Formats: sequence, C-alpha cells, structure tokens
Amino acid sequence: MGYDTQNFQKDVIEHSYKIPVVVDFWAEWCAPCRVLAPVLEKLAQKHHKDWVLVKVNTDQFPQIAREYGIQGIPNVKLFVDGKVVDEFVGALPEQMIEQWLKKALPSKHRSTLKQAQQHLAAGETEAARQLLQTIIDAEPDNHAARVLLAKTYIFTEPERAVELVKPVEGDSPSFDAAEALRTFAELFHLQQSPVELPESSLKADILDGIQHLTQQDFPAALEKFIEVVGINKNYADGVANRACRAIFNYLGDSHETTQTYRNKFSWALYS
Repeated sequence: MGYDTQNFQKDVIEHSYKIPVVVDFWAEWCAPCRVLAPVLEKLAQKHHKDWVLVKVNTDQFPQIAREYGIQGIPNVKLFVDGKVVDEFVGALPEQMIEQWLKKALPSKHRSTLKQAQQHLAAGETEAARQLLQTIIDAEPDNHAARVLLAKTYIFTEPERAVELVKPVEGDSPSFDAAEALRTFAELFHLQQSPVELPESSLKADILDGIQHLTQQDFPAALEKFIEVVGINKNYADGVANRACRAIFNYLGDSHETTQTYRNKFSWALYS
C-alpha cells in the first residue's frame, strides 16, 4: 500500500477535516526513517478507522518541509482540521507511538462535544447533559466531557461533580479545570462545616467569599478571597489562594473576570 503524497493540500490539509492525518516527513538517505516507516505503516493498517498515514519526502517537497519547520527527520506530525496538533521527532518504538497516538488523537465525539457546549451557552443544560453523558458512556476517558458535565452539577450536586472528574489526573489537559471543581467542592464543604476553619478574624471573610461563590458571583467572591490573601495567604492551608486559582481556572484565561482580578490577586500574593 502506498502512502507517499503528490498533493499535500488534498491528501493532508483537506483530508484532515474528515479524519486525522499522521504525516511522516522522511528522506531516502535517512536511516532512522527506514526504521520508522514499517512501524507507522503497520499502525496505519491497524488503526485505519481512526487515522490515515501520509508520507512526505522532504527532498521532493522542500518548500513544505520549510513551511512546517522540519529541521530533523524523521518528523511525524498529526494534522486535524488542517492544522498540526501534535508531533514527535525520531524513530520511536511501536509502543511509544501507540501511547503518543492515544494522547494526541482527538476524540471521535468532538462534534458532539461542540454541540453540548452550544447547548450550555444557550442555557439548555439538560440537553447538554444528555449529550455529555452519551460521550462519557461511549468514551469513559474523555476528560473534556467529564469536566464539562461536572460543571453543570458543581453548584447543585458537588459530590456528583467530584465523582465525575475523579479519573482526571495530573497528566490530563483537563486537570486544572478538574482541580478547580474539586476545590469548589472543598469550599462548599467548609461552608457546611465552618468549624473546620481555624478561628480567626479571616474566617468570616472566607465564609462570605464561599457564599458569593455558591451564588456564582465570582467578582464578589474574588474580592473576599483576595482580601484574605493580602492579610494572610497561609490561613487555613492557603484556602483563599487556592480559591482564587480555582475560580480563574473555572472561568478560563479569556474571561473578563479572570483578566480583571488576576493582577489584583498576584499583587496581594507577592506584595
């Protein structure tokens, strides 16, 4: 079966909108390329429903090699929707390539995930939940879906939210978002059991901040938590510090509230 391309635009860029394309940049004179090639071809046949392999001879297509910054070969890049989403350089063994693919390949359910996000943006929570649960049932390790579904429960059923993100650990791209939800659940627990907070004049401020958080009034919550950070950032094992970071991670870097309060938080933390 031949994998060499004569039309990069068609075979890689356009085709990657239909199915992920793994591109092997190689050359005839490259010994490691000859080692890697049969491994990639074997995996391409094994996973033909999940991705396709295209080989680009850098001697025949030097302009494409330059465009994609090829400095050493073999260089393997994964294209999705016309763009490079991940890559590796060198002749990796089969098992390591399998692990790379597992991590790098996008979910088959990414279009469904986008639909769920659209439902959430429109306030259609139940419709989003149904779609997200369908994704998780079919793909239990879809951490993005788990986090998104957990977000719909965190203010009403925090224990359920925490259970949903339980598999999301430190090596996941969704880890920070999952940690934010776990921190929220911890804060809500403290609201129910305030005796667990050390006695201090700051205790009331923490509880006020949590109350604002339960109402999803993030600016007011941050005002309280940042005030505590400025007075004693180590109070209750740094609970105010962790609360601020959790809110920023929950909202995302581009959110107006994050942009407004992150500098205030940093000033309070490091001044």
